[in-house]
This record gives sequence, C-alpha cells and structure tokens, in this order.
Amino acid sequence: MSMVIGIDVGGSTTKIVGIENGNVLSPQFITAADPVTSLFGAFGKYMYENSIRLDEISRVVLTGVGSAHINGNLYGLPTDKADEFVADALGARFGSRLENMVVVSMGTGTTFIRVNGDEIRHLGGLAIGGGTLQGLSSIIFKITDVRKVVDMAMHGDASEVDLLISDIAKGDLPGLPSGVTASNFGKATADAAPENVAAGLVNMILQAIGSAANFVADNTGTRDFVLIGNLSVLPQCRPLFDKVERLYGIRFHIPEYPEFRTAIGAALSSMAGRSGNI
Repeated sequence: MSMVIGIDVGGSTTKIVGIENGNVLSPQFITAADPVTSLFGAFGKYMYENSIRLDEISRVVLTGVGSAHINGNLYGLPTDKADEFVADALGARFGSRLENMVVVSMGTGTTFIRVNGDEIRHLGGLAIGGGTLQGLSSIIFKITDVRKVVDMAMHGDASEVDLLISDIAKGDLPGLPSGVTASNFGKATADAAPENVAAGLVNMILQAIGSAANFVADNTGTRDFVLIGNLSVLPQCRPLFDKVERLYGIRFHIPEYPEFRTAIGAALSSMAGRSGNI
C-alpha cells in the first residue's frame, strides 16, 4: 500500500482522507478544542479505525487555516502543505469530468475559484457562509449546534418571513417568476415562528451564494459550478440550487463527499506537484 493522506485542518474541526490508486478511502472528521488537538486526534483515529501502519503512508499533505500551527513532519512522515484554494480546486475537479468550472467552497465563508484546465484562479468570495448561520443562530435562538437549527428549518416555511415577488406584484415580472424572493425577511414580524425564521436564515445564506454565482457566470462565461464544503450537505442545498439553476440557466454540481473535497484536493496536490515541503 502507498497512500497519500490529505488533511484539512480548521480552527477546531479536522477532515482527513486517504488517496490510494486514485480512490478515496474512508473520509472522516473530528472536532476538538484547538487545531493541533484536532489534527492529531483525526490522524490517530483514522490510522486506528482503518488499520493503517505508518510505513503504508508515502506522504501527508496539510491544508486549511489550522495547518499554520503545524511545523515539521508528522510522525516522521514526509509532510507538505497545500494552498487551500488549490486544494479546493483539485478536490472539486476530482471525478467531475469538468475542465472548465467555478468551485464554490461553502465553509465559514464562501470562496469562488475558477478552474480552466490546469489554470486555477481565486476569484473572490463572500463573508457569508456556515459561520453566518452559526452566529445568527446563536443570537436569535441561543443555539450553538447548527444541526438543530437546520432541522428546525426543515419544519419551517421561508415564504412566511420572506417577501416574494407575488407579495408585491400581480404576476411574474420580466425574468422573475412570482415565487422568487424579493427581500429576505421582508415580511418577518416579531412573532414569527422560530421554524420559519430558521428556514429564512438558511434560505437567505444559500440564495446569496446562488445569486453571487450568477454574477460570476456572467463575468466568466462559465456555466458549471461545483459546490463543496459543509453547507453543500444541508438538506436544503440541492432543492434551493435547483431553483437557482432554473432561474439563471446555470448548472450546480454536488460531488460525492463534498465536505471532504478540500482534504481530497490536498492529497491530490502532492501528486500534481502543487505543494511544497515544510
């Protein structure tokens, strides 16, 4: 066995995968109080649960904001660091059969990365993402577990708090069907049901990302977008982006293991010669 381990080290959550013979092996994640604890916990857990020996690993590649806390080789193994945007791009492209795409990495915030063959370019991003959902949920609901808020949202109706085109016009407007949101939380009231507010929050964040993708499409000519990151696994994600597809005529792809694609890309970056020794 000759495996490359890719590790995406966040502030407290670490995601880890193995790549062997072009196959993704057992993606896992672990949460801890700090990046170093999270990294070593994830690595040890991954090795133990998959019965992997150190001599079966050829290289470890780190990426993510938490990787800055790690210096030197991990357990004596050759260890590289990969640029996070490159890792996003390579991970999203893996298995996609797309040569021209924009990667939408929906993590704490949102990043747009254009991939055109071997050319990778960071286009910019939004300060809106999972961190927005977590922060607003803490303020509004006093809940820090985003999963509970997402579940609340599944039982709510965003149209009860969002102002729709149908609320202000008798019919469709040019290019805007009556069911399109005119203003997020535009008709919310102080006594709005928590489930509807939760649905409105998730809707607002995903809609903002979808609208930004449309602007990117208009400026780049790229019509294929690959969604990765934690928000891409929300149950609301696929249905909402289906609506955005129909509205703007662009295509959104959600690959297998979307939340692990940065870790996958980190491992692939070593094979592509896009990482450097620590």
